[in-house]
Amino acid sequence: MIDKALFIMQNWELIGNYLLSKYRHHHWLLAALKGLRNGIVYGCKVRFPHALVMVFLFQEGTILQKFQTILRLTKTHATNLAKFVFSYKLIKGGLEKFTGKVEEWHSFVAAFLMGYYVFGENNAVNMQINLYLLSRIAIGLAKLAAQKEVITQPERPIFPWFAALVWGIVLWLFEHHKDVLQLSLQKSMTYLYHESEIWTGIRNFLLRNSDKNI
Repeated sequence: MIDKALFIMQNWELIGNYLLSKYRHHHWLLAALKGLRNGIVYGCKVRFPHALVMVFLFQEGTILQKFQTILRLTKTHATNLAKFVFSYKLIKGGLEKFTGKVEEWHSFVAAFLMGYYVFGENNAVNMQINLYLLSRIAIGLAKLAAQKEVITQPERPIFPWFAALVWGIVLWLFEHHKDVLQLSLQKSMTYLYHESEIWTGIRNFLLRNSDKNI
């Protein structure tokens, strides 16, 4: 048993290449497995540094508690992304095999189903990911509508007006209806716009933020 394990460890690349070659005709299954791997790696790369900064800046607790929170958020992001990519590639590949060709609706149906089951739980990580995608698809759909001539192509730059509208609405909501905003956004904007109005002397004007060591 130990000899077999040592043989596999020493020849893992040779064995792996053999298996990839043997099952090369099942590319969609292999792509799903590779998607599982990429989901874990990408989720960790994206979430860990973000959680590290946000938790240490804005959350209370001991060092151990903060690291436990960081690891929990990273695990949630990585596992959800891995499950989604794996399942999406599997369903999309299966639909292509079933219909015998690639159709645009395959992508939507596969992602719709797994979006419900993987990212449908209302937690902090899923909320952030879904909101991130929502902003991107809104811009993407507007560009697609212009490309397909559903709407006329703007003759002047519209990005400044887009920025003005976004910032006007978010500050209006924050100043007058703060409770409807996401908690992490509330914390960030409180630090920037409300706590910047509080000081008792030069020490907590320049070196510290009120009574917080920030």
